[in-house]
Amino acid sequence: MRNLLLCFALLFSGFLTSCGDNTGNKEEEKTEEIVNSENDLQEKESSETETGVILFFGNSLTAGLGVESEEAFPALIQEKLDSLRLDFEVVNAGLSGETTAGGRNRIDWVLNQDVEVFVLELGANDGLRGVPVEETKRNLQAIINTVREKNPDTQIILAGMQMPPNMGKDYTSRFSNIFPELAEENEVHLIPFLLENVGGIAELNQNDGIHPTAEGQKILAENVWDVLEPIVEEKMVVEE
Repeated sequence: MRNLLLCFALLFSGFLTSCGDNTGNKEEEKTEEIVNSENDLQEKESSETETGVILFFGNSLTAGLGVESEEAFPALIQEKLDSLRLDFEVVNAGLSGETTAGGRNRIDWVLNQDVEVFVLELGANDGLRGVPVEETKRNLQAIINTVREKNPDTQIILAGMQMPPNMGKDYTSRFSNIFPELAEENEVHLIPFLLENVGGIAELNQNDGIHPTAEGQKILAENVWDVLEPIVEEKMVVEE
């Protein structure tokens, strides 16, 4: 389209100039404006496509159940990125009630875009339902595999989770070990415990004792940012 407009403008200005009309200079200026507008559009489109996507894939903790959408920790991460002028777009793919099996089933649909950083926050609902540890680990591994197959360069962050003691000592121990084991086996980044300094603290949780309040979500955002910050900063340096 750009070439067509340029050719038309040049031919038209040449015709007027050959007739001795002084509007030729104006047409040349118009041609230059067309070229500059096309360049600006291409630069804008290029800058838009360069924005990196950070995808949060999780359950109600990610979705921000019980708080406003802008108070959920993924939205707070977006605010942090914007304040630091880091060119990333946060996508919140949290779904309340999601299990690792459910996440495994919908991961292909979610990965319909290029993702720079993938934050995997699943497993808590498995634990609360007493799903066998081996099954939870297998599902999480399948999700990691799918992300890697889609784009080997995607940085993966795994959010660690722990169960309350009433689930039994053996189960809670084996469950909490899932996350560091997967992180080591797959060489992915690990948030040791997403609910660190929030879980079990009544004033930071809603009445159900499970889902963080808006203040609790701020702490979750800091727990995530501790691991995410060096990753996004490194990516910005590489792109520059």
